[in-house]
Order: sequence, then C-alpha cells, then structure tokens
Amino acid sequence: REAVVGAMAVAAAASLAAAPAGPPKPEDLLDGVIALVPRSAVGAGLRRARDMLDYKDAGTVAAVLGNGRRTSAHDTVPFALWSAARSLGDFEEAFWVTAQAGGDVDTTCAIVGGVVAAGTAGAPPA
Repeated sequence: REAVVGAMAVAAAASLAAAPAGPPKPEDLLDGVIALVPRSAVGAGLRRARDMLDYKDAGTVAAVLGNGRRTSAHDTVPFALWSAARSLGDFEEAFWVTAQAGGDVDTTCAIVGGVVAAGTAGAPPA
C-alpha cells in the first residue's frame, strides 16, 4: 500500500511541476501532493516535509524524513519531494542537495530528477 501511495505522490508532484503556469512554489507543490494522496505513512511524511521547507540542511531533513536507507516509500518519497520542491527551477542544485543527504542516492535522485525535469527546468544541462 505504501509503495502505491509513494508512486501516486511522485506522479502527482511531476504533474504539478509541469503546470503550464510554471513551477509552483515549494509549499504549493507539497500541499497539492498531500491533497491527492490517501492517509498513509507516506502522507504523514509529506506533511512533515511541508513543515520543513524552511530548513536548509538536507542532512537534518533526511534525519527526520528518511533518505531511503530502509528502502521503503515512506522513507524515500517525503525527502525526495522535499528536495524537488526546494529546487524546481534548478536541475543541478536539486541533485546536489539530494545526494548530500546520502542514503539510497540513486533512488532519491531519480525521483527528484523526474519531478524537476517535468517542470520548466527541463532536462539536465548537456
């Protein structure tokens, strides 16, 4: 169930990031995702991620939200969407912020990359 909710959350985030009006504000992105996912551990993590948008240190945020070390959606998706929300306009920054938290970096960066690339930041620089 949590894996399905995690997939829903990532799809919702990518869709919201791709809005024709341009990327939403970080809080609007997470609020939009939270409104679209059912009550779950992933949803609870997303609410915590929303509350932590003003934190600048990815390591601190990952310590609270998780960074994928437990290879579960509720330990991966909230942090990845926190990172994506904070860096929607900057593909490279999104990856560096995400990677510096460690954990399951290939998974968290894949999620972040998909969401950020869906928005106006587009594909990574050549």
